[in-house]
Amino acid sequence: MKKKLFQNYEYELDKNEKKVLSNFAKQALKQFETDDRSVKEVRIFTSIIQKLNSVEEKIKFTKEEKTNLTFQLNNNLTHLKKKADNAWFLTKWFYNNMIKQYQNILSTFNN
Repeated sequence: MKKKLFQNYEYELDKNEKKVLSNFAKQALKQFETDDRSVKEVRIFTSIIQKLNSVEEKIKFTKEEKTNLTFQLNNNLTHLKKKADNAWFLTKWFYNNMIKQYQNILSTFNN
């Protein structure tokens, strides 16, 4: 199987997915801003937030932005699944909705 030389990092996200990703990126940015060693991540997530706040329908990420975003989303997804397993009914329902949203976004990025 031949490996692709260039990959397209342009994604068409709807309004809801943009909002979820924007909120996620803002939370991640708050966490990274407290650590002096994560200057690179702060730069990447500020760029992601700027791109998500634009009015364009198609968002073009860099390879670095896409890999960082998917890595953080995967980590958050596994954390949410662990919390959902130990949660009560109503909180489990909220966690399951968030898990479904993150899985849909990750499936968009993996296609």
